[in-house]
Amino acid sequence: MSIYDFEVTTINGSRQKLEAYKGQVMLIVNTATKCGFAPQFGGLEKLHESYHDKGLAVLGFPSSQFMNQELENDTDIAEACKLNHGVTFPLFSKIDVNGESAHPLFTYLSSEAPGALGTKRIKWNFTKFLVDRDGKVVKRFAPTDTPEKIEAHIKELLGN
Repeated sequence: MSIYDFEVTTINGSRQKLEAYKGQVMLIVNTATKCGFAPQFGGLEKLHESYHDKGLAVLGFPSSQFMNQELENDTDIAEACKLNHGVTFPLFSKIDVNGESAHPLFTYLSSEAPGALGTKRIKWNFTKFLVDRDGKVVKRFAPTDTPEKIEAHIKELLGN
C-alpha cells in the first residue's frame, strides 16, 4: 500500500485520490479551528504560499476528536479557515484520526511515522506528517512544532 492509494473527501464533498499529489512534498496536518494551536493555520498558509509553486502540498484534515475543538460541518469549517486564518491550501472533510473510526490515511501515517516512544496514536490537533516526493512518510511533528520550525525540513525535501 502506498500513500497514493488513499482516497479522501475534499471539504466540498468531492472524492480525490492522494495520487493527485504524486511527485510533490506533502505536509499532512490534522486541524481544529477552535484549538489553541489554531494560529498555526497562518504559518501553514505561509508555507503554502512560499513553496506551493516549488512542489509543496499542505493538506489540512479537520478533526473534532480532541475536546470537540472543531466546528460541526465542513461548510462552517471551510468558512472559518478562510475568514479567520486566510487559508487557501486544500482542506478535506472532517475525519477521526484515532480509534476504530480513524480514517485509513491517518492509521497509515501513524504506523509509518510513530510518535514519541513509538506510539502510533495522534496526541492532539496539529500533528503534522511530512511526506517526500516519492510518497515516503519521512517525519512526524508534534502539535507544538510550529510550521516555521519545520520549514527547513520542507526546503530540504524540495531541494531548495
